[in-house]
Amino acid sequence: MQFSMMFVINLGMLIAVAYVANVIYKYGLSRTSSRFKYISSVLLVVFGGWISSCFGFNFSETVIFDLRFVPLIIAALVYPRSYTLIIIGVAIGLTRFTFGLNMAAWVGFLNMSILGVLCAGLNYWMRRSTLRLIIKASVTILAVNIVNTINIAFLGVIPWRYYVAEVVPLTLPIGVVLSFLFALILRDFQMEQLRNSQIKQANHLLSKQRNELQKAKVVLEERAKQLMMASQYKSDFMATMSHELRTPLNSIINLAQIINEQGKELDEDELSLYSDLIYASGHDLLQLINDILDLSKVEAGRMEIVNEPVNIRELTQVMMMHFEVTAKDKNIEFSLKVHENIPDEIRSDPKRVQQILRNLLSNAFKFTHEGSVLLEISTQHLDRKGQEGDWVIMAVKDTGIGISELQQHIIFEAFQQANSSINRKYGGTGLGLSISRDFSRLLGGFIRLESEEGKGSTFSLYLPMCPSESKEAGKQPFKLT
Repeated sequence: MQFSMMFVINLGMLIAVAYVANVIYKYGLSRTSSRFKYISSVLLVVFGGWISSCFGFNFSETVIFDLRFVPLIIAALVYPRSYTLIIIGVAIGLTRFTFGLNMAAWVGFLNMSILGVLCAGLNYWMRRSTLRLIIKASVTILAVNIVNTINIAFLGVIPWRYYVAEVVPLTLPIGVVLSFLFALILRDFQMEQLRNSQIKQANHLLSKQRNELQKAKVVLEERAKQLMMASQYKSDFMATMSHELRTPLNSIINLAQIINEQGKELDEDELSLYSDLIYASGHDLLQLINDILDLSKVEAGRMEIVNEPVNIRELTQVMMMHFEVTAKDKNIEFSLKVHENIPDEIRSDPKRVQQILRNLLSNAFKFTHEGSVLLEISTQHLDRKGQEGDWVIMAVKDTGIGISELQQHIIFEAFQQANSSINRKYGGTGLGLSISRDFSRLLGGFIRLESEEGKGSTFSLYLPMCPSESKEAGKQPFKLT
């Protein structure tokens, strides 16, 4: 009866320790590091073994009966590292010396050390076995109880005949039953903790998903706005194209009809004038169609870029010759400034570079009523997006109407000009800057804008002196990204 009461008291204390450990983990250790949690749990298991000895049955002045091996059984079922079981067994054995340094204490230490090694082996087996958990737990509980009984019988602190005949028939079954009972109670504790952890993780996941949905909603709303703007841009573009296409076509058709109907009555000067007008209208129409086709190719990723030597001085002279007449007609000063240390050649696509400069210079003359237009060539060493190198800068500076800061971010978009009044006053489709920006990217460069409303603008084309190796292979298609 005394053994039974002692074991029940031991079990109650172990349950209390397990409950306290659960509370400590829930409110004190849940936010600590994994290593600290692991060490703390080992100390709590050792403390459970010491508590069992504190409330054990004093068989004699030195011999104590208790359930100090039960925490070791639970540890064998829980811990993922086998060597931890050896440490726990030795540590619980060392706590026996707190009750006196005698033969029984040494036997208790040796017994728990042996059980620690046994539990380490059982733990190794359980982690590799495919048997059900209940079977592995049953084998572990029975093995530890039986080996504990054998150790006590043969280590000699109690006469083994008396121990086997009188004590074992009572303590072994009670120890096994209480070990199973404590394992079930602890399993309930763990299941509750697991459920709480799962609920916490589910709440965290739901919160994360809610935030992601909110972000996705913002992105979708932004995309919807962009689609609406794109739709508006396309509508504006169609309206603009309707006018831009009809104007030269009507001119060509009307003038051709006049020549057809009144050709015999017209003198040579009138015929020449009409022919020039038809040519100019056809040229404007062809230029408009080319712009649309270029933009479509770039957006489809089918624009071909050719890398070959580009003579900078020859290119600038061509631009000067091309716009000299325009400058004289508008009475605007047009000049070229070439800095020192400009290389004779760079590798790029001469056709696309010329097209970009032509677009930038055309805009400069279009929006400059008086003053000057300057084409300036210089070099600069830049670290662009982590790629350090030398760049050639072709800057077009004018003293024209300028662009407000609020409008500078939209003028590079297709079919856009700074405002609708500009379109009505100056004409054009707004494709030139968009195409120039896309071409500059395909060439490995970029365009920068500096402008102030009423004080002119500076559009700077940056081209790398040494293109990347992927562009050195000659004629290759590049996709705009």
